[in-house]
Amino acid sequence: MHVLTSHTFLEDLAMVLCVAAVTTIIFQKIRQPVVVGYLIAGMIVGPNVPIPLFADPERIHTLSELGVILLMFALGLEFSVRKLIRLGPTSGFITALQVGFMIWLGYVCGRALGWTPLESIFTGAILSISSTTIVAKAYQETPVSDRLRELVFGVLLAEDLTAVVELAILTTLASGASVSASLMTVTIARLILFLVAFVGIGFIVVPPVVRFIVRMDRPETTLVAVVGICFAFALLAEHAGYSVALGAFLAGSLVAESGEAAQIEHLVAPLRDIFGAVFFVSVGMMIDPALIQQHWQALIVLTAAVVGGKIIGVTFASMLSGVGTKTSIEAGMSLSQIGEFSFIIAGAGLKTGAARDFLYTLAVAVSAVTTFLTPYMIRGSIPFAEFVSARMPRQLKVLEALYDSWLEQIRNAGPPAKEANSIAWPTASIIASAVLIGAILIVNERDPLDVTSMVSSLEHLTYFSASLYVDLFALLVCALPAAAMYFASRRLATALASRVFAELPPSGAPAVNA
Repeated sequence: MHVLTSHTFLEDLAMVLCVAAVTTIIFQKIRQPVVVGYLIAGMIVGPNVPIPLFADPERIHTLSELGVILLMFALGLEFSVRKLIRLGPTSGFITALQVGFMIWLGYVCGRALGWTPLESIFTGAILSISSTTIVAKAYQETPVSDRLRELVFGVLLAEDLTAVVELAILTTLASGASVSASLMTVTIARLILFLVAFVGIGFIVVPPVVRFIVRMDRPETTLVAVVGICFAFALLAEHAGYSVALGAFLAGSLVAESGEAAQIEHLVAPLRDIFGAVFFVSVGMMIDPALIQQHWQALIVLTAAVVGGKIIGVTFASMLSGVGTKTSIEAGMSLSQIGEFSFIIAGAGLKTGAARDFLYTLAVAVSAVTTFLTPYMIRGSIPFAEFVSARMPRQLKVLEALYDSWLEQIRNAGPPAKEANSIAWPTASIIASAVLIGAILIVNERDPLDVTSMVSSLEHLTYFSASLYVDLFALLVCALPAAAMYFASRRLATALASRVFAELPPSGAPAVNA
């Protein structure tokens, strides 16, 4: 059988887009999500399905990175810096709870499947990070409420930042060294310093430059300039050791501060759609039916863990943060997939020798299956959430209302009204909570009473497994100061926003020239 094989970038792009166009038309006609059509197009032109069409996976992967960057930039245009500050505390709280739950669930699944403790930890990390790119594309096809959209993308951004910390910790574990409180502190401090410098300098430079370019009233010039800004920030983030997706998203947020986001989004949309399609085709090219068949039992277990665990973890974490039942369920169902960051984590495990080849294969397979499911999960989330909300026992509804009211009272408590914009009280609360959390982690690391050995002896566990249980208990003890930090962070974000942005025009309003 003659196989039509591409030899150049142009042939690759032509083959991918032509096949994707056919599958997209078919899926539009049968009223199914086009993302699924892109995945099938990837299988058709990929190396793992016996169809006489073949595009070079390496070249398509290179092109797909452009899709990730442009999708994240377009998403950032919807989230100005001030909106990110407002969403930060809630998103961080939800992310901390559900990521911890997913790491634990993945570890349990890995051990049940007979994998090593280190492979099981990597499995938990792989399952903990949802895909911003996949959700962004699915939300383009299925409109959702602004409140849900803001909540979901706030959590996704917090998860992407969490993945950076996870990679640092997992790499240390894979090398045989112990994870210390100092390592975690340095990693998180470095990330915060990068974000502050990145956003701070960008906030001074980008919005006025974009407003100046837009005033020239040349769409071509505007498009070239903002895409240049997007790729420059993505490159800076990559050189700093972070993902290009994070840099592109922050670039979009900074451009949105210019007040010209709607016009720029209209210009960028065609590029985003073309290279976004290439990204999803590249994911489809990684699907290997033979390997899926070989590891089908593990695939079912991990897929169920992602879908069920994300729905449970995100839903309950959102409800604990004061989000209503309906929106919490919709958020949980929207985030029930894994994506590009999971590939990076699995690749790190493979590269360091901490995990065997099958784990990367399973990460790709679980991502592919959950990507197939995501558009249907999002479509079904609204009727399912309404069904659950309508049939909740009256006692639970009363309890939820009382809990939300209590949270609102805590948020409004604190300094007197005349000091509502003061940053001293929330800053002191954050510092005190951070010191307490640090003290707990240091005591846990030093283990002066040798609690780990006692647990190992009493429960007949290996020292490694016992240390994981002790670490989990220490994290649970950190929950109360973490909650205090959450509420103080909300107040600090409000105070900072009122101070920094008081004299600035609203995000969607044009700048006023002197």
